[in-house]
Amino acid sequence: MPSPLTRSRSRALRAAAVLAAVALVAAACDGSGFVPGGDDPAADETTAAAASEAIVTTNVEDQASGVPVDKVVRVKAEKGTLTTVVVKSKAGRVQGELRADGTRWVSSGGLEPDTRYRVRAVARNGDGKEVRSVSTFTTQALSLSQQTYASVAPLQGETVGVGMPVIVTFDVPVTDQASFEKHMSVTSTPAQPGSWHWVSSTEAHWRPEAYWQAGTKVSVDVAVNGVSAGGGIYGQEDRKVDFEIGAAHVYKVNARTHQMKVFENGKLLRTLPITTGKAGFTTRSGVKVIMEKYAQKRMNSETVGIARGSAEAYDIDDVKWAMRLTSSGEFIHAAPWSVGSQGRANVSHGCTGMSTDNAAWLYSMTRRGDVVEYVGTDRPMEPGNGWGDWNVAWNDYVAGSALS
Repeated sequence: MPSPLTRSRSRALRAAAVLAAVALVAAACDGSGFVPGGDDPAADETTAAAASEAIVTTNVEDQASGVPVDKVVRVKAEKGTLTTVVVKSKAGRVQGELRADGTRWVSSGGLEPDTRYRVRAVARNGDGKEVRSVSTFTTQALSLSQQTYASVAPLQGETVGVGMPVIVTFDVPVTDQASFEKHMSVTSTPAQPGSWHWVSSTEAHWRPEAYWQAGTKVSVDVAVNGVSAGGGIYGQEDRKVDFEIGAAHVYKVNARTHQMKVFENGKLLRTLPITTGKAGFTTRSGVKVIMEKYAQKRMNSETVGIARGSAEAYDIDDVKWAMRLTSSGEFIHAAPWSVGSQGRANVSHGCTGMSTDNAAWLYSMTRRGDVVEYVGTDRPMEPGNGWGDWNVAWNDYVAGSALS
């Protein structure tokens, strides 16, 4: 049996051990974060690295479906800068712009319908450590009736006259014309001020304030792919067209003197005897633009409202060197049957007739967009009758812009 002294020493040792344990727990809970014997430098470094790691976010949820084709994709970096952003599908890469500070990328090109896109982004923090992000999404499906396609005149690479307007025609009506016009541009060298003018919900024209300068190079950019046209309709495809302006051909017709003066770059080349519309078929006065050319064309009076069997009816299979001036049916063409009246009287049904030789010479030098200025009648040219843009006062033309 232990002695009383031994029992007393044992109790003292146990009490000291308990006090030491209590002190250790108290030290662990003092709020300093220091635990005796628990200091782990590797754990501290991992926590710090996680706190400084770059974060990449995208405004389109990963694996989202039915995303609108006019969705602007945005990729953002926090605690770092973006070094690479690629938004791509089988249809190609989506254009976009990275901010100068590298914190944000914003798409500038439209999306294709019913298409799967992959968004790949790389960001780097201040220590040079990279973080990679990959996500996908699928756009909404659209039928052809929900998309509008733009046709552009002039054609790519075409050389045209100084009166040629840029004409954009849409196969499905555009009701949000302002949105579309923001994505439509015309630039030229040398630069010339101009404006869009909406003729209808399916047709927009652009012309300079004055006739084009000869030799001008023009670029048209209709970047409406994925742009909302209003009413659930979207642009189907971007269109880009480059064309040139040829020599300045301006033909001046006087219906009273029965003469056409042909100018090239301001120089008078020839004065041609002509005939224009007789009473009841008066030729329009105003500025007209050559729209089409036919080496030979059938002309039937029924197409201009003259009934078959009428005393004024006609049907000629092979009218030569015909150049259209209006949608309503005014042409310049060879009229060998009226040579005796040319330079003397107006005997046509509204067209401008001349000898076959003169018509052939004029036809050979003429391009789409060349200008024909008519005076001498009391019947004005209607702006919407063909390419009558030059008959609209400039301030009124500009007012036809959806952004005016």
